[in-house]
Amino acid sequence: MKNIFKFLVLMLVITSCDDVFEPAIENIRDLDAMDKEPAYAQGILANAYILLPYSSNPGSDVATDNAVSNDINNYYLAMATGSWSSQSNPLSQWEGRQNAIQYINLFLERTDEVLYSQNEAINTMFNDRLKGEAYALRALHMYYLLLAHGGWSDDGRLLGTTIRTEPETAVSNFNVPRNTFQECVNQMFADIDMAIDLLPLDYGDIGDSEIPEKYKSLGVTNAGDYNRANGNHIRGRISGRIIEAVKAQIALLAASPAYQAGTDIGYEDAAGYAALVLNRINGVAGLDMNGNTWYSNDDIDNLDAGVAPSEIIWRSTMESSNELEKENFPPSLFGNGRINPTQNLVDAFPMRNGYPISDVSYDPENPYFNRDPRLEKYIVLNESEQGSGDEVIVTGTYSNNSNGLNKDNGYSTRTGYYLRKLLRSDCNPDPEFNTEQKHYTARIRYTEIFLAYAEAANEAWGPTGTGGASSYSAYDVVKAIRQRAGIDSDDLYLESIKSDQDMMRELIRNERRIELCFENHAFGICGVGKWLI
Repeated sequence: MKNIFKFLVLMLVITSCDDVFEPAIENIRDLDAMDKEPAYAQGILANAYILLPYSSNPGSDVATDNAVSNDINNYYLAMATGSWSSQSNPLSQWEGRQNAIQYINLFLERTDEVLYSQNEAINTMFNDRLKGEAYALRALHMYYLLLAHGGWSDDGRLLGTTIRTEPETAVSNFNVPRNTFQECVNQMFADIDMAIDLLPLDYGDIGDSEIPEKYKSLGVTNAGDYNRANGNHIRGRISGRIIEAVKAQIALLAASPAYQAGTDIGYEDAAGYAALVLNRINGVAGLDMNGNTWYSNDDIDNLDAGVAPSEIIWRSTMESSNELEKENFPPSLFGNGRINPTQNLVDAFPMRNGYPISDVSYDPENPYFNRDPRLEKYIVLNESEQGSGDEVIVTGTYSNNSNGLNKDNGYSTRTGYYLRKLLRSDCNPDPEFNTEQKHYTARIRYTEIFLAYAEAANEAWGPTGTGGASSYSAYDVVKAIRQRAGIDSDDLYLESIKSDQDMMRELIRNERRIELCFENHAFGICGVGKWLI
């Protein structure tokens, strides 16, 4: 009887508890909540921004003949010495890009049902812009997926990756074949065209007279309503101008020798897409005269949120830091000296008169004299100055500190050179001061698109042809970039090759190598030219 009584009491206690045999409600929100909560919907899309493939770390150049690292644990070094596998692949874009595309597809599946505003016209403007961002971001992430994982199969097919335009679930079929490279290009271009139709060219506050006609037709007459959706506070997100530049990047990749046999994109197409971007800034006349030192120009400290300087099409958020300097300053300046430019890269910089160093004017006994000014702007040379105190950095073996060649295997240079590009001399990693300054990552620069145009135009129409895409030629672009760099205005070398397509091709490759060094452009996007180890 006692046992029966105890059992009855226990049952009473159990049945009086709420759902004791059911798991407690977890703080995991269902996607249906997006419909009534626009902030939640935008949070889903925000993941595609968080997962953007751009990096402020210049480390990928150590996997090329541009640089080496003094870090024995560097993952590119590990890759080169036998540790490259599917579980350890620093070049992989698979997980990050696929994750981003999944978030984008989740957003696109539901955004038309989300209530962004009670006002129908304002709701449409918000939905248009956010859908445009999603299509643009899907094309961008797929581009980087294609860069890393597209290629020729053993049976001679040019394959891309699997195209996914619907969100995947636990019961989705994951065992699907890859699409062709051409199908991937078509999908990216379709997404970009959708994005361009939905996005403004640039974000920014406008006046009543500037409201786009498609929104006027919906009854939008107050610019304040338009600015809520597309005004100054949106700057920094992907826009029509940015995705046009991405389209130019994709076209150059598809037209390049690595892939042109498997696509219908030609150099004329690639030049045309690049020209569309460049013509918006008046072509060669719009080249920023200080653009090759974008990372240290005076305007950095005064940039408003989301505003890009004239050299930059798209940049990251500004951050105050000295991490790049801690990693790459020489040891005497409290840095780790990680990225060491190679003699190969140093030799790629021409003489000031424009001729390669194979020209007789080069003096091996005085190797840095009368060289392209970009050499000293980008690389710390032996007995040059660096840091806020203009310290003379001796990198030779005769150095009396750890700055010298192989003086300290953990921190000294392995090549006789240290990195200067991307670093700010007014940062001071000395723990006593720990001075930080503003930095940002240049995601897409106009100089890159100028060089893409030059590359494609030279292949399509020769060094001085335009083919109707613009009024300027590959020759015009290269001349402007080299004059900005400080090459003599008569540039006798350029003049000597301007009728030779093959030599112009080599010069464009070299200019790309110099201008974009240490900006993570080494893999896959150097169309005509390939200078990887």
